[in-house]
Amino acid sequence: MKTSVTFPSNGLLLAGILFTPDHRAGDRMPAVVVSHPGGGVKEQSPSVYAERLADAGFAALVFDAAHQGESEGEPRGLENPFQRAEDIKSAVTCLTTRDDIDPGRIGALGICASGGYVPYAAQTDHRIKGVATVSAVDLGSVFREGLGRTQDPAVLSAMLDQAGALRTAEARGAAPRLEAWIPGNAGELLETATRQFRETYEFYCTPRGHHPRANRGWLLRGIDLIAQYDSYAMIRLIAPRPLLMIIGSEAETAYFSREAIEKAAGPKELVVIDGATHIDLYDKDEYVTPAVAELTGFFGKALAG
Repeated sequence: MKTSVTFPSNGLLLAGILFTPDHRAGDRMPAVVVSHPGGGVKEQSPSVYAERLADAGFAALVFDAAHQGESEGEPRGLENPFQRAEDIKSAVTCLTTRDDIDPGRIGALGICASGGYVPYAAQTDHRIKGVATVSAVDLGSVFREGLGRTQDPAVLSAMLDQAGALRTAEARGAAPRLEAWIPGNAGELLETATRQFRETYEFYCTPRGHHPRANRGWLLRGIDLIAQYDSYAMIRLIAPRPLLMIIGSEAETAYFSREAIEKAAGPKELVVIDGATHIDLYDKDEYVTPAVAELTGFFGKALAG
């Protein structure tokens, strides 16, 4: 069963969908907040996981981040890690106020960039009783250092120069400048592109995963917010609540989860889905099914009450 919901986050109204089991007893349900990747929307990978969690007996709340999708927030396309963390906390608050949800049995799941935002939010929100990620990414690290940490420091310095100039330009009346998550000529670049780029294009730019409200771009002047954000610097604060991080064995982003698990105080677990890439875990059944099995077992224990 799906129900449209709205809830406030820092004065902005966010749009969400609450998935609930088709058949359940009258007791209050355990629930999981499911947060979307950067450039994504609630109808994509979050709903893939939320629907399956609902089939397993959990309520699952997906939502569009502020400034994105159907949620409020101007300028559009702002990727603010600190607001993203606040959105997750606000989603938890929404669940705690519902009569059909047990406020003491709420967990959170983050996919891709939200695999950074969810642990970051949970570090200081003790209402989140279990923390899980799929294909986690620290977006701050990606913009500071590049994927794989091979980026020349001059790249970030130049973007920060641009961010400052764009803030001034907007103050003088210029329109906000958006940078595409996936370049408009991406199809022409596929032959020489990395596997990660090709798979991202296939998911977001073909019928497989395309959604009209996704991937319109990110606000370039927001790089000064992203660059100072560190997903896992204080991940030890999640303990003694449990942490589960799921990665594909073929994912270029797997090092984020491996390093985060090393830093975490525990209880903690890293699960590797054999043969899966980063994007495979968004929606491919042969990889999502074992991932969901791990998640239902994990949340079943973490949210047992």
